[in-house]
Amino acid sequence: MNEEQIIEISKALGNPTRLRILKWLRDPENNFPPHEDLGHFDDGVCASHIKDKAGLSQSTISSFLSMMEKCNLIILTRHGKWSYFKRNEKVIKEYLNSIELEY
Repeated sequence: MNEEQIIEISKALGNPTRLRILKWLRDPENNFPPHEDLGHFDDGVCASHIKDKAGLSQSTISSFLSMMEKCNLIILTRHGKWSYFKRNEKVIKEYLNSIELEY
């Protein structure tokens, strides 16, 4: 992972709500209700459930999720009009290893 990627991920994690979202997504079964149509978390958590749990506006949550997706912390999957987000464990582990080894 290069320095620019480390900095972008660090910026994304510098916001308490974005950090909480990433923590919530680690254990979606205990943090969110299942989506009525899917009934599972294989593709992640519906954005509307993340918004509800965070207690922030749709536009703010959309901005937060977009930033996290842009730096590959989360993966977006769409089902019709619904957007689902899950952690990108590979990138998270790579980030943690990079900051541990380099800094």
